[in-house]
Amino acid sequence: MSQNKINPVLKSTLELGPVLGFFVAYLWLKDERYTLSGVAYDGFIIVTAAFIPIFLLAMGALWWLTGKLSKMQAVTAVMIVIFGGLTFWLNDERFIKVKPTLVYLVFGGLLGLGLLRGQSWLQMVMEELMPLKDEGWMILTRRFMWFFFAMAAANEAIWRTQSTETWVYLETFGFPVAVFVFFMVQSKLFSDYALEEESPQNDP
Repeated sequence: MSQNKINPVLKSTLELGPVLGFFVAYLWLKDERYTLSGVAYDGFIIVTAAFIPIFLLAMGALWWLTGKLSKMQAVTAVMIVIFGGLTFWLNDERFIKVKPTLVYLVFGGLLGLGLLRGQSWLQMVMEELMPLKDEGWMILTRRFMWFFFAMAAANEAIWRTQSTETWVYLETFGFPVAVFVFFMVQSKLFSDYALEEESPQNDP
C-alpha cells in the first residue's frame, strides 16, 4: 500500500501527542486515587487505561491519513492494548512497565533471527529511508539488535529499582533520547556505506 504525504507537524502530533498527553496526565493525577465499582485505583492506573483508546485513535488516524503503519507501530499498539489492559484489569502497574522490555526483546529477537538467516530484516523496513549497501545494512542490523537488548535490560533495571515517577520520565524522554543518540552515533556508518547515486549517462 502506498504511503500518502501528510503535514509533518500533524504526523508528529499523532505519533508523539498520546505519549506527551500520558506524561502530563500522570503528573496531574499521580497522587490521586479513584474508586470504580468498589475497586480503588491509583492515578497511574487510570492514566494508563485512558492512554489505550487515545493511542489507538491516534494510530488509526495516522493509518487513515498515510495509508500505512510501520511494523514497529503495529507491534507497539498490540503490546499497549495487552499490557495496558492487564494493568487496569488486574490493578497492577507492573504490566505496563514491563511492556517496553518485551517490545525491545521482540524487535531485537527478530533482527537476530534475520541475521542467523543471513538477512537484514531491518533493511526490509527502512531501506526507503536510508539507502545503504548490503554490508552496511548487516552491520547496522547487528548494532540495532544489541541496542534493543540493551534497552530491554535498562527498562527492567529502571522499573524494578526506581520509582514510578522516575520510570515515567525515562519512558517519555530518556529512551527516545537514547534512540536519537544511537542514530547520531551511526553517522559514520551511514557515510561509509551510503549507496552512490548513479550519474546519468548521455546518449552518444
